[in-house]
Amino acid sequence: MRFSTRRGAIVAVLLGSTVLSATAQGYAVAPPEPEAAQTITGRGFGHGRGMSQYGAQGAAIAGRSAKSILDFYYPGTTVGKASGAIRIRISADTTDGVRVVAANKLRLRDLKTGKVFTLPTASTRAQWSIDPYGERGAKVSSYNAKAKKWTLWKTLTGMAQFEGPTVISLVLPSGAVVRYRGVLRSADLSGAHFDTVNVLSLELYLRGVVPREALTSWRPAALQVQSVAARTYSVYHRNRAAKRAYDLCDTTSCQVYGGYNSEKSQTNAAIAATAGQIRLYRSKPIMAEFSSSNGGATADGDAAYQVLKLDGWDAYPGNKNPNVTWRVTRTSAQLQAAFGVGSLRSLRVVRRTKVGPSGGRVLSVEAIGSKGKVVLTGDQVRSRLGLRSAWFAFAGVQPTSVGMPTGSQLGSG
Repeated sequence: MRFSTRRGAIVAVLLGSTVLSATAQGYAVAPPEPEAAQTITGRGFGHGRGMSQYGAQGAAIAGRSAKSILDFYYPGTTVGKASGAIRIRISADTTDGVRVVAANKLRLRDLKTGKVFTLPTASTRAQWSIDPYGERGAKVSSYNAKAKKWTLWKTLTGMAQFEGPTVISLVLPSGAVVRYRGVLRSADLSGAHFDTVNVLSLELYLRGVVPREALTSWRPAALQVQSVAARTYSVYHRNRAAKRAYDLCDTTSCQVYGGYNSEKSQTNAAIAATAGQIRLYRSKPIMAEFSSSNGGATADGDAAYQVLKLDGWDAYPGNKNPNVTWRVTRTSAQLQAAFGVGSLRSLRVVRRTKVGPSGGRVLSVEAIGSKGKVVLTGDQVRSRLGLRSAWFAFAGVQPTSVGMPTGSQLGSG
């Protein structure tokens, strides 16, 4: 049996023998049956701080310039300049060392002595590799594909790097080859193997970032905004790398970077059009965060330029943002694992930002179960349930098998 009233009034749900109530702050949800699934609706994809990538495209469609879009998403910041090199850790290379395809003009630099060696070329040498040797040293070997054998060529007392050709082909553990500009350096970071670090100019690095972070079919202004944001983000972290062997990684934990393989003419043009441009606050590079979609409102942060405000560009007509709204389901087992209070008796959103549709992003959620009560932040719930953002609502209980009770759709939660 189900009882429901209009949105904003008290809602009672009778499921089995359990009756739960809802308040104006957040709706209570009947505990899912073992076979039931909780429907969760939401808005946006990502943390929402700084630039919305789809929002930048929406603003570009509306005819806004790259500068005005940057001013909107990073208010109070000014235009600056940056150049130099950057060091990127290649996370997919989990081989023992740094393995590359043999090529003409390929050189090896001993990073301890500074000596440079031109690597010999021969049809029998298909690959070269820098691997651990001794306590702190490295060995350089070549691979004979026909004989399927590695042959030692030289030993070093420190790290080394491959350089020379415009593009160097890195061999990954799967055998796949990814091409990179700049140099490929061995780094003794941790464990028994070497990490691979790609060192190249900031502008060339962006050529492998922007097409992986934005759609190349987007308007030039949107791609230019992404170029400035990515360049600024890079410089901010480079300034804080201190004595580390690298400045950034190449995954979503930093910025996605695909090397030379990812370069596209449209994004190369956007990078060139904004060459060297970054955003500053009080004369220092900002933490130029960005996410796919903010759902209709930016999120605030610790910095003065990270403000909470409505964003009409995120869902602007024509930008085809697939993340403005979304819907997923989670099983009772997933909910119990996420909240850790046993069988759920009630689940409600306690606080929201109050900016944006349905009250905005979630600040806190209360879960009561057979083993107690817990209050989690919206970001904690997002992480534990694998949601696209912290802007979500519990929409009710829906059956996943024939014959199960329907429960109640409880509005925005």
